[in-house]
Amino acid sequence: MTQATTVSPAGVSRPPRPASASARAGRMLRAIGRWCRAHKLGFAGLVVIVLLTLFSFVGPLIYHTDQVHTHLTEVNLPPSTAHPLGTDNVGYDILGRLMEGGQSSLEVGFAAALLASCIGTLWGAISGYVGGWVDALMMRVVDSAFAIPPLLLLLLLGTIFTPSVPELIVVLGLVSWLITARLVRGDSLSLRTREYVQAAMAAGAKRPRVVVRHVIPNALGTIVVQSTFEVANAILLLASLSFLGLGPAPPAANWGAMLSQGLNYIYAGYWWQIYPAGLAIVITVLAFNMLAESVRDSFETRLARG
Repeated sequence: MTQATTVSPAGVSRPPRPASASARAGRMLRAIGRWCRAHKLGFAGLVVIVLLTLFSFVGPLIYHTDQVHTHLTEVNLPPSTAHPLGTDNVGYDILGRLMEGGQSSLEVGFAAALLASCIGTLWGAISGYVGGWVDALMMRVVDSAFAIPPLLLLLLLGTIFTPSVPELIVVLGLVSWLITARLVRGDSLSLRTREYVQAAMAAGAKRPRVVVRHVIPNALGTIVVQSTFEVANAILLLASLSFLGLGPAPPAANWGAMLSQGLNYIYAGYWWQIYPAGLAIVITVLAFNMLAESVRDSFETRLARG
C-alpha cells in the first residue's frame, strides 16, 4: 500500500507530517485504557502495587516514626490514635514498621528479579541460539540447579554470609534465574529459524550481535512476564528467610521478621502484631501475580492475532 501524500499550493507533493508528541501520547493513553478495561484483574494488581509503593516510600515522609531506638515504655500497645496499628514487643510503631518493611521488600524484589532476568535471558538466549552440545551442556546445568530446592540453598548461604540487603539481592537473583533461562531458551529455538535472523547471519552479523539485536528483543514478552513473577517470588523468599531469622538484622524492618515475632504473642491476643505483616505479604505477592497473569494474557492475545 502506497503512502498518502499531500499536495502543496505549488503542486508539489509532500509526505505527511509525522505524528506529534501529543498525538503519540494520546494513542498510548488510549491503548493503556483498552488494556485496563480488558484486563481488570491486572489493572487492580497494578493499582495495588502503586499504592504499596507510595505507602512504603512516601508514607514515612508523612507519618514519622522512630524505627531505630526501642521504646520499652510503649511495648505491646493496642491500636490507638497515637499508634493506628499498635506497637510491638520493643515499642516500635507497627504502621511505621510496615512502611520500612515495604521498602526493603520492594527493593529486594525488584533488584533480585532484574538480576535473575539478566542472567536467565543471556543464558537461555545463548543456549537456544547456539544449539548443539553447547545447548545440551547449558541445559544440564539448569536441570541440575533445579534439583536443589531454592529455600534449602538460601538457608545454607544464610548461615555462611551475614544477611544484608545487597547480599540478599545477589543470592535471591542467583537462585531465581532458572525458569527465565528455560523459557527464553524455548523462544530462542524458534526465533533462530526466522527469516530475519537467517538474513542477519547471511549478511555477516556475528552471533553475539544476532542474539542481542534479534533474539532477545523478540523474546521480550516472555522476559517481562517472567520478571513480574520473579518479583513476587523474591518478595516471598525474602519473607521466608526473615521469618526463619536469616533476613536483615534488626533494627532493619522486614515483613517476614515482623510476622515471626508476632507469632510469639499469638496466644496473648496481640493480633495487631500478626495480621498486618501477614496481609502485607499476601496482598503484595497476589498483586504481582495478578499483574503478571494479565500481561501474559495480553501478549498471548497479540501473538494469536498476529
